[in-house]
Amino acid sequence: MPDDSFRTIRALLSSTKPEEIRKGLDLAAIEITKLGASESAPLFEMITTLFYIDVLDRPELAPVVDYAINLAVGFGPWILPMLIERLDAGDIKAQWAVAHVLGRIGPASIDPMMKAYEATDDLTLRAFIMYALGKIKSHEIGKAIGMACDAARSPHLELRDTATRALGKFAELIPAGTLPDEAKQMMIKCLHDNLSDANASVRAKAIRSLGKLAKFRHMTKSERDRLRSSCESILGSDEKGEWDRAFIVRKEAEEAISHSD
Repeated sequence: MPDDSFRTIRALLSSTKPEEIRKGLDLAAIEITKLGASESAPLFEMITTLFYIDVLDRPELAPVVDYAINLAVGFGPWILPMLIERLDAGDIKAQWAVAHVLGRIGPASIDPMMKAYEATDDLTLRAFIMYALGKIKSHEIGKAIGMACDAARSPHLELRDTATRALGKFAELIPAGTLPDEAKQMMIKCLHDNLSDANASVRAKAIRSLGKLAKFRHMTKSERDRLRSSCESILGSDEKGEWDRAFIVRKEAEEAISHSD
């Protein structure tokens, strides 16, 4: 890439004006097309600096951050090591953006992320990896079920919450009849266990994920009956007449029970 193009794009991406940043991203997209994604590492470095923008503070910049995420996805699997490294950046804004890119790159991200998960003891980093795994739209995500179930038992709230949600996302993507029974039983057990979690968000995600297992036809009749019983207990419509005090949990139970027939 010519030095003058590099300097122009870098200057535009350093602007605080949305129209100038967008122009810089447009020029970067043209250069990526000319050079090829694998030859555009300097552009990748510049584009990902936009991930650090606080869109809550600068909502007018949200569209350009989305544009930057779309361009980063287009680089493809070769950027996976750099993306995973950025998950450990310590900036939550950038970590969320990177997680979205990893998820949208697709199944090629699964093995590298699972290796990164196993290689770190940082539970917050593990939570971001689990969040990114939950964004992948592929049946191949089934290979991460064991890891997600372990994470759903973590004493770390964010990791436990994220993994409980991810199990439901996995259930959406795995075709009915292809989920191994051992993996399914593992999912069902840890999700039912999390219905007793002290945190309402975890309980809500647990009943939602169980509902998705039923909705996407992974459950037998007896497993759906157990789901219905759990929903009735949450809603206070069983013989005990005691309901979950958290509205969000009851709301998810109302949806899940509709899939238990």
